[in-house]
Amino acid sequence: MATNNEMDQTFDGDFNFESALENYLNPDFGELEDGNIVKGIIVRIDNDNVLVDVNFKSEGQIPKSEFNDINGDCNHNVGDSVDVYVVRKNENEGTITLSYEKAKRMQLFDKLEDVQEKNTICKGRIQRRIKGGYTVDLGGIEAFLPGSHVDLRPVPDMDALVNQEYEFRVLKINRRRSNVIVSRRVLLEEERDSKRHDLLLNIDEHQVVVGRVKNITEYGVFVDLGGLDGLLHITDMSWKRIRHPKELVSMGQELELKVLSFDRENHKVSLGLKQLISDPWQDITIRFPAETRFKGKVTNLVDYGAFVELEPGVEGLVHISEMSWTRKLRHPSQMLKVGDEVEVVILGVDQDKKRISLGMKQVKPNPWELVAEKFPEGTIIEGVIKNITEFGVFIGIEDGIDGLIHVSDISWTKKIRHPNEVYQVGNTIQAKVITVDQENEKFTLGIKQLTEDPWATVPSSYPVGTLVNGVVTNITDFGLFVEVEEGIEGLVHVSEISSKKIKSPSELFKEGVTIQAKVIHVSAEERRLGLSIKQIKEDEERKKPNKELPNTTSEASGQNLGDLLKQKMEEDAE
Repeated sequence: MATNNEMDQTFDGDFNFESALENYLNPDFGELEDGNIVKGIIVRIDNDNVLVDVNFKSEGQIPKSEFNDINGDCNHNVGDSVDVYVVRKNENEGTITLSYEKAKRMQLFDKLEDVQEKNTICKGRIQRRIKGGYTVDLGGIEAFLPGSHVDLRPVPDMDALVNQEYEFRVLKINRRRSNVIVSRRVLLEEERDSKRHDLLLNIDEHQVVVGRVKNITEYGVFVDLGGLDGLLHITDMSWKRIRHPKELVSMGQELELKVLSFDRENHKVSLGLKQLISDPWQDITIRFPAETRFKGKVTNLVDYGAFVELEPGVEGLVHISEMSWTRKLRHPSQMLKVGDEVEVVILGVDQDKKRISLGMKQVKPNPWELVAEKFPEGTIIEGVIKNITEFGVFIGIEDGIDGLIHVSDISWTKKIRHPNEVYQVGNTIQAKVITVDQENEKFTLGIKQLTEDPWATVPSSYPVGTLVNGVVTNITDFGLFVEVEEGIEGLVHVSEISSKKIKSPSELFKEGVTIQAKVIHVSAEERRLGLSIKQIKEDEERKKPNKELPNTTSEASGQNLGDLLKQKMEEDAE
């Protein structure tokens, strides 16, 4: 049995019996039953464990790690009062197992259940991404945040949310499985609905509002006005022409806009950006009168022309046909590029349709007018062949104007199948101006017109009945072509070759042989010379003397007389 001195020594030091008795009688310490949370006093802290006195036969030993914060530090001291969870007690052995961490979790679950019941808000920090969403630290309890409940819209950068603190709504709690599901989207929807309600009460047409770019499409921009989306159409973004809304705005950009129309029933809002500044098309005809010159910048090229900005918000179109007097352009990029500064002439202004027609070629005199004055019809000019085609030859005149010599105007007499048989690109030749069509921009020339048409003298040189000698130049099934002089050919039709029937002229003649024929038809207008070999033979037969005896039968005499009469009639006809 311990002596009084030993008992005094025992009660001296760290343990105070009076204080322990007071604590034992204090109801705040709670019931020491398994599964309860009770209050305790930290009586010792060592490297691995913390001893907590809960007025039991012995202190409970708790791993020190349960008291460490996220940095691994223990912020508790001896004498601190803490709530602990009674895991198990053994009355016989006088031992007790406690947990500080389980007590905290139970208290947090109680708090979260209260938050869920009252539909209030809790704060948490997103810890990491997992399959289907995120884990969220709610101050000691790990909750699950589904990906669909992160935001109102899909989040472009999921990793950017990690380590960020947000407010959440508790959706579901399973204490037995320690499962908690939270949502941020529900809070955002409530906030959006509240803002939408306030906005619907106050918004009105012509009102100026502030919104943030939510989505960009080819036809316009959707703007979040705070719970209500409005459409900013591409045509209401700028007074000038733009190809895509991205030229003016970017995602998330805050814009000041004007309400153009508002459908309260269907919650549709049309917005305008350009309406916040004055319309530059007002009094446009006064600032840009027709036939005046201005300088502008090329903003866009299309197949049919170029758009030129004359001042901010005011663009005009230079049609491709108004770019050059002489060049036949396939695309405006052959003359211009975006950003070029050009001088233009105002051709017309339509204020109602907000259109300005511009011309570039009108800045300089029309070279066709100068050419018409400088080269009247009949003028003989000299030029260099720039191009040869199957239908003619192009000669450079001046200032981009080419003159055309059609293949039919190269020679009066020669049959030219292709001009390159006679000329080459780069040759210098003379020609006579035939026509200058300023309206249709056509300049036609002729080489054969430099000399007299030889066919003009053919009727007088070769009247009907004339005998001519010529060379067979071509043989066809229908006759012979005979050149009677250089460039002048006549045709002996197959019916005029012989009185006998022949299958083909090639049976009797060859090209290059010289024959004699009689002119039976001539026309300068038709450029035709008809010849006959048969008639020469018939003429010779008629001129032969009659050697038949005078006492021939009456039938024979009658036949000869008929021939003589026929010959006489033919001679009279000639």
